[in-house]
Amino acid sequence: MSDRWEEFYQPPEDEYPERSDEFKYNPPTGAPPPSRYQPTAAGYVPQAQYQNEEPPYGYQYHQGDGQQDPSYQQAQSGQQQQPYFEYSQCNGRKKALLIGINYYETDYQLKGCINDARNVEKFICERFGYNPSDVIVLTDDTNDERAEPTRENIIRAMNWLVDGAQKNDSLFLHYSGHGTQVADVDGDESDGDDEAICPVDFDEAGLIIDDEIHEICVKPLPPGCRLTAIFDSCHSGTVLDLPYVYSTEGKIKEPDLFAGAQQALKTAGMDFMSGNTAGMMSTLMGTAKSVYGRKEAEERTRLSKTSPADVIQWAGCTDAQTSADTQEAGKSTGAMSYCFIAALTKYPRQSYQQLLLTVREEMRGKFTQKPQLSSCHPIDTDLEFVA
Repeated sequence: MSDRWEEFYQPPEDEYPERSDEFKYNPPTGAPPPSRYQPTAAGYVPQAQYQNEEPPYGYQYHQGDGQQDPSYQQAQSGQQQQPYFEYSQCNGRKKALLIGINYYETDYQLKGCINDARNVEKFICERFGYNPSDVIVLTDDTNDERAEPTRENIIRAMNWLVDGAQKNDSLFLHYSGHGTQVADVDGDESDGDDEAICPVDFDEAGLIIDDEIHEICVKPLPPGCRLTAIFDSCHSGTVLDLPYVYSTEGKIKEPDLFAGAQQALKTAGMDFMSGNTAGMMSTLMGTAKSVYGRKEAEERTRLSKTSPADVIQWAGCTDAQTSADTQEAGKSTGAMSYCFIAALTKYPRQSYQQLLLTVREEMRGKFTQKPQLSSCHPIDTDLEFVA
């Protein structure tokens, strides 16, 4: 057993009985891919086929210089805010957790998620210098219980990922599998729903909701520690609960406080025309309450989940959308994982804004989902993306 796995998991001596040779432990990283794994070669083209160092659109990237304090306008008060944080130089220790769940032999089986985890592992090791000995891969095609993407193992691995994190470290989290939404219970969601991921055993053990992921993966990180997260799953837009979401122009999106209000106002107008004053007042009061609730949720999220660390999330779609499980070159893959790798292979050096545009361009005409970029503090989206 490698040192990495000893650090990650130390079961009691009698927890796992001795197995036959057929079921002996094989590390999930560094070992030959399992037979059901079909490499998609996502985005891997020879160096000679690279078009340019960066795409011909978006703002040109520039290098960061460590601590940054860009001001931004608070949506509700209009006041300028300057939260303290530090960008990571990404020259410290590198660790990664990659999760791919196909949900074999279930009614909700997927096909490309394990491929995604393996392709991302190959990509970050070759492109960003991650060492396979510092990468944990959890997939549901293994015979080793410790490497299965159960709820318990995913949470344990997330804790391993952030344990001992320091300034200028680079952490990488990738999840490909099912995502869903459940009712928000703590009032920090403007749409009233928490986002969640689905471990392989979620039917018995339960989901992992965004509040819990944030508590484990974001809150413990020190200033200047980078966490790059990719969620290739349905309803993943804010599954890491990062409060700042960006448009393709590189600007922070402000919440649509009046989402759904148009239909409510139309209903109130109909009530007024028909003489139903009570109905009209009830609709208007309900709309006002909804708008206030969205505003309060947005303020609570920014107050409680802005972080001095350097956390970036790339999501396969908005909270309201689904994310495609598809095929490229005849091999199964997740749309977001494939397009992310393809985008950075075509243009190795991109700003955050350029990369968001490039990933969306990769999806144009193929999928309706809209990849999202979010962060734990306001960022300069003209900086070069590194991981």
